[in-house]
Amino acid sequence: MKLSWRVILLWTLPALVIGFFLWQGAFSSGNGDLGNNAANTRMTYGRFLDYLEEHRISSVDLYEGGRTAIVKAIDPQLDGRMQTLRVDLPANSPELITKLRKEGVTIESHPVRNDGAIWGFLGNLIFPLLLIGSLFFLFRRSSNMPGGPGQAMNFGKSKARFQMEAKTGVMFDDVAGIDEAKGELQEVVTFLKQPERFTAVGARIPKGALLVGQPGTGKTLLAKAIAGEAGVPFFSISGSEFVEMFVGVGASRVRDLFKKAKENAPCLIFIDEIDAVGRQRGAGIGGGNDEREQTLNQLLTEMDGFEGNTGIIIIAATNRPDVLDMALLRPGRFDRQVMVDAPDLKGRLKILEVHARNKKIDMGVSLEAIARRTPGFSGADLANLLNEAAILTARRRKEAVTMAEIDDAVDRVVAGMEGTPLVDSKTKRLIAYHEVGHALVGTLVKEHDPVQKVTLIPRGQARGLTWFTPDEEQGLTTRSQLIARIAGAMGGRAAEEEVFGHAEVTTGAGGDLQQVTAMARQMVTRLGMSDLGPISLEDQTGEVFLGNGLMNRSEYSDEIATKIDEQVRIIAEHGHQLARKLIRENRVVVDRLVELLIEKETIDGEEFRQIVAEYTDIPEKESYVPQLKD
Repeated sequence: MKLSWRVILLWTLPALVIGFFLWQGAFSSGNGDLGNNAANTRMTYGRFLDYLEEHRISSVDLYEGGRTAIVKAIDPQLDGRMQTLRVDLPANSPELITKLRKEGVTIESHPVRNDGAIWGFLGNLIFPLLLIGSLFFLFRRSSNMPGGPGQAMNFGKSKARFQMEAKTGVMFDDVAGIDEAKGELQEVVTFLKQPERFTAVGARIPKGALLVGQPGTGKTLLAKAIAGEAGVPFFSISGSEFVEMFVGVGASRVRDLFKKAKENAPCLIFIDEIDAVGRQRGAGIGGGNDEREQTLNQLLTEMDGFEGNTGIIIIAATNRPDVLDMALLRPGRFDRQVMVDAPDLKGRLKILEVHARNKKIDMGVSLEAIARRTPGFSGADLANLLNEAAILTARRRKEAVTMAEIDDAVDRVVAGMEGTPLVDSKTKRLIAYHEVGHALVGTLVKEHDPVQKVTLIPRGQARGLTWFTPDEEQGLTTRSQLIARIAGAMGGRAAEEEVFGHAEVTTGAGGDLQQVTAMARQMVTRLGMSDLGPISLEDQTGEVFLGNGLMNRSEYSDEIATKIDEQVRIIAEHGHQLARKLIRENRVVVDRLVELLIEKETIDGEEFRQIVAEYTDIPEKESYVPQLKD
């Protein structure tokens, strides 16, 4: 932790002052009474009496109440020269004064100085004052610092960031690919700027809008655009900043936030990740969280309670709307739920155009081709894609981003970092047969998505990859397409069995088998695509969260469970046998493709289909964007 010079000075200065006082007090009590007449040479009291009898003492100065004397005496050892000596006198010696006067010695008595007591008093007084002043200065200084020690005095204060005119640097023109959500929120901005247009016909300004969508789809970006467009005071806070370990602190912060908002109305409040504070109450699992529930109750009251909050519009964002409390979602609190979905083809193209503004893109790069290759990508994914491509361009010392960098960036984002290619060995040949099996089955089954690329270059955990290009525009998936995908996933294991035998199959198909089992089980238990009939036996979400997974779990008999397992096995085995049949009937082209793949390490989809077409007919199918199978 770096400390400023003010903080260091704040704590070292009192220590220096106190040390000086202690040193000064010790000096005063030890030598202050003797002044400048202090002698370094001491004389014993017996020798002093001897000198007195021998008339060698000329003067005596008494200090410290007669306990110490500075004596001027003639030393016979120094040829009769005068010497100044110090003598410690007995506590009670009244006869000594009489004797000195009798001998004609000059006597001077010096009163006791009280400097030590004065310095001690000042030290005892100044130290508490310095300590109190230092603490006051420290708390005052840290109270203006977010997260500083002074915040302990402001537990109940809201931590929301406030901007009278939010300058986020983001406008609606910078948000692309989510036109429906943007249109809903543009209306909210119009409410704030021109409320008379709506109140004239009896419309009521919505109190809240809840942005719902997967991570990276642009919820926070939309909130920044609203703040930039509205031109009204803007408060932003995260849901987790309300909750503390002390009960009542979160509710106090909610009250303070809305108090400040009412003072600056009309205004906007943005609560990011509201599920941190807005989860369902009274779950009963693991005990209740009184602090979170009190905070939520206060939030509900402030949003739509007895007093109301006229002129305050709340924007909240979450990717888990299913866990929010129902009282929070009712009209009057969050009147609108705006879905922020992953962009479609046109949306991805617009997002790429936005993020390509500040990058040097080669003239030969087609943003539309990139958009077709990236189905399911969110806005954050596309921004990361172009950034990775720009990093690769700089690493390769090129002046502009080309399609080669874009292709490598797509592979890196989806599959992981590129590994070292395998040398020509049995393992490399086995992986080649595995990947060619995936690609060949996917090519020869009509309902399967077309092949985009087959490669032996490792990426992430996969030693080889086969990319497919699904038709993203259909939206729905048919039973024949699911069967085709199961067969394609079993193509790798089928090729291993047909070429190397059942005893030589490898663990490379582990991920494929998990995918096949999951798809087959969904077909049986959720989609009604089996001999059990059109019934749903399991919920769409199997997670146990807030008690829902336990309370609403589908119940069926052991007999039905046995039938489910049997149907899953039948569907998976059907795809397995179909894949083995296609590999067996096209073994010649499989061997040729394997040799070519080992030589080139990567075969694109068009070349792959041309080679297969030389041996057999390929069913016609449409192609769009790559998806991954390992």
